[in-house]
Amino acid sequence: MTFKIFRNTALAMAFILLNTAVSCIREDDSPVKLPPIKGAILSPEVGGATEPNQVWIDLSEGSMKTSRRDAWDQGFYCGKDFRVILNSSVMMAAGKIENATDIDAVTPKLTEELQEKVQVANFEPNAQYIDDPAGNYLTQTTGIAAIKVNDGENPVYLINIGHRLYNGPTSPGSVYTMGDSRGFMKIRVLRYGDGYKIQYAQLQDKTHKEILVTKNSDYHFKFLNLENGSFGNVQPEKKKWDLCYTVFTNLTNNPANNMLTSYVFSDSVLGNLLSGVYAYHVKTAPGKAEQEYNAFKKEDIKASEFVSNDQRVIGSNWRTTTGPNGAEVFTDRFYILKDADGFYFKIRFLRMKNSEEYRGFPQFEYQPL
Repeated sequence: MTFKIFRNTALAMAFILLNTAVSCIREDDSPVKLPPIKGAILSPEVGGATEPNQVWIDLSEGSMKTSRRDAWDQGFYCGKDFRVILNSSVMMAAGKIENATDIDAVTPKLTEELQEKVQVANFEPNAQYIDDPAGNYLTQTTGIAAIKVNDGENPVYLINIGHRLYNGPTSPGSVYTMGDSRGFMKIRVLRYGDGYKIQYAQLQDKTHKEILVTKNSDYHFKFLNLENGSFGNVQPEKKKWDLCYTVFTNLTNNPANNMLTSYVFSDSVLGNLLSGVYAYHVKTAPGKAEQEYNAFKKEDIKASEFVSNDQRVIGSNWRTTTGPNGAEVFTDRFYILKDADGFYFKIRFLRMKNSEEYRGFPQFEYQPL
């Protein structure tokens, strides 16, 4: 009997020790993930005072991809939803033409009144004609509505195709985001299997062109240039960018009528909201951002502060254009960002101008936490 009890006890102890060893092995085989980069100082190639480029930044790799902001007009969502976004960096807007489903029947005269409304930065209450500036594109009720299964429910839209890039003289301290107007076009978007069929034409044309868009699940959007009917290589793959430095159509309050109006913001930094990139700002005493940024550690992160429904957390909030020295970086704040892979970073902006005081030469530093 004594031997049997001893044997059972020994077996139980062996079982416990084996489980403990297996548990330890599993923990050792699952190291904490760390981003490939230890931090860096980056200078996005925005292109100077006309800010012709959009710069897509991947913090974990320390990489930047540059594309011209006039390379595309619409982006077609590649997920399960059927959504279309406008290129707000060139001040595009869209208005539904009532009772119009035949694109060839739409004439300039039919849209005269609507043309006065589908504008950007005219100090009128025109929020309904631009995309949601917070970046909630899959639920937005502005711009182009979700594409319906039934073709008859998809109207023709009047598209203000924005402005060309500015091409003229520049001076220190100023920014030049708008060139000549590109006028208007008409467009109708339909579903085509798992993709899209786009009908489009110049406003005066009596016939239209068609182009098919297939989705690519590696990307958030497929980007179309209406002028040449081509697809542009704009955003990186959906989890390979965190921030985009760009000109941007935002909403601001018009004090004349206390209503929201669209407005063009240069030097904007937008987050990759669709991939779950969230951020918040840390406010410091004036002039203390560098000191508190250097001291900030991972255990100082406040998870409840992350903003998960707005791509504009950094936005234009990192700089001022009305300070005593003109356009300059705020020295009383820095930012905490969580990327799509769960990595945390702290970010501090260093400049927005070059040594000759020309805008469009930003620089920031960041470190993983």
